[in-house]
Amino acid sequence: MPKRKVVLTGASGTIASVLLPALRERYDLTLLDARATDKRGAAVDGVQIVDLLNKDRDSYRHHFQGADAVVHCAFYRVADQGDDAYFSSELENLQLTYNVYQVAWEEGLRRLVAASTNHAADFYENYALDGRVPMVTPAVNASDNWYGWAKIAFEQIGQVYASGVTHGGRPLENVQIRIGGPRETDVAEAPLGDLRRMRRALAVYISQRDMAQLFIKSIETEDIRDELGVPFQIFYGISANPHAIWSSASARRVIGYAPQDNSEERFFDLIQKHMKAAGVS
Repeated sequence: MPKRKVVLTGASGTIASVLLPALRERYDLTLLDARATDKRGAAVDGVQIVDLLNKDRDSYRHHFQGADAVVHCAFYRVADQGDDAYFSSELENLQLTYNVYQVAWEEGLRRLVAASTNHAADFYENYALDGRVPMVTPAVNASDNWYGWAKIAFEQIGQVYASGVTHGGRPLENVQIRIGGPRETDVAEAPLGDLRRMRRALAVYISQRDMAQLFIKSIETEDIRDELGVPFQIFYGISANPHAIWSSASARRVIGYAPQDNSEERFFDLIQKHMKAAGVS
């Protein structure tokens, strides 16, 4: 059976680097990015240079033709992170996102799976760490920074396309994945004995194989309709972490996500060092 054709935007970026080994093995990939090297300067095999900020979608339409799905990881960032520049760069990200959704819809793709972020609910994070609010679910949207604000809008662009209301009744199915911490270094980089920082790192962790599973099941699960019949979902991208402050229940229920790893087991030795440094037995 031929492999499913999938377009991966932002293919040279950090999130894509975690996903690529599993996606290369499973799909016929079209890799798109504004650059052909990763953050270390190493070439990423197969990347085609495309400016997805270009409003002329005909300039990159051919990359989407005949594809089944898009994994959207592309992100526009400016070097100057002053407030005005940061806000302006996030507006560019929303334009980029619109361009990708619109060309995917125009070319009749079935589904788009987007790399969103846990920062879409940043406003509640400190309260959750303090135990002042219950576990945060994907239904919660509130941020205290422009990055998180833009990701809320990013997710809502997906809602518009999934509804089909403004697009002739034909939806573009989509899943928004609020990725946690796909790094193996967060617990080690927390100041020794800083239990709050350690707990946050434990809460957000997602292993490479769990993230690959989450994206693959988001691409392939046949029915992702919500309780209103709209093919739109937001999932938290975390492993089975005992310290989690975000709920992955919807991903488990809708697509059968079954994370294989958890941060408490993965970082057991580091946890003991932090506890000892904090004087906790």
